[in-house]
Amino acid sequence: MIRKVSQLLAFSLLLVSASTSARAQGQTPGDSYKVGAKDVLSVSVFGHTELSGKFSVAGDGRLSLPLVGSIPVSGRTVSAIEAELVTRYSDGYLKRPQIAVQVVEYLSQRVFVIGEVRSPGAITLTGSTTLLEALAHAAVTEQAGGQVVLLRPGSRESATGPVVPGQSGVTEIGRVSVQQLRTGSMTVNVPLEDGDTIFVPRAETVFVLGQVNKPGPYTIEPGATTVMTAISMAGGTTALGSTGRVKVVRLVDGERVEERAKLDDLVKAGDTITVGARLF
Repeated sequence: MIRKVSQLLAFSLLLVSASTSARAQGQTPGDSYKVGAKDVLSVSVFGHTELSGKFSVAGDGRLSLPLVGSIPVSGRTVSAIEAELVTRYSDGYLKRPQIAVQVVEYLSQRVFVIGEVRSPGAITLTGSTTLLEALAHAAVTEQAGGQVVLLRPGSRESATGPVVPGQSGVTEIGRVSVQQLRTGSMTVNVPLEDGDTIFVPRAETVFVLGQVNKPGPYTIEPGATTVMTAISMAGGTTALGSTGRVKVVRLVDGERVEERAKLDDLVKAGDTITVGARLF
């Protein structure tokens, strides 16, 4: 439990650190955001209220404005749109126009977080959003496993909802270690794209019983946790316990199989490890 709480605190602290760094570099969420269909833009043409107002981007990615008509804006940043409007309005309409564009409603792009999080569902993209930021927003639960899976649909047009592993046309971009995120590794804190799904699997556990100081269930790293590690997580053996008398009970094809275990054997999810008493 303590280890899980520490993970959640680490997510929050890293998110604060990332936000502080962005502010220090003078970045705002809209700096890198690329406008898309259904977004609502505020266009201010200084000195010309009749040309200013809020305008919605049409489904074809175009914005219709007074005098200049319809212009393509989908996939462009607000600074690029501002430059385009200055050029358009300078062409026979206004002398040295001053124009400001802002996104007032982000409606075109979103990602999804599913699995072991407190707030599953869609997260609207308002700029360059990273994996860590999305996880902090969704709030990972104490039952989350040691990895998260990043999935990407075949096309953004098909991304009307979350996708799942193995779904047709879905690509698994990668599996990211929570431990690496906790240590602040930016190489795994990848930027997200419209339509991405972050799947947070439930933790895989084993039971450690018998002559150990803290018997009970423990979370394991799949393919990386040994019998010795599991015993250590359970507080080690008692004064009567023997690491030479360890048994593992495992379900194999629905059958309960019990066998002796060596300390460097890898455990599997659902295993029950029992430490026996020393022979005197």
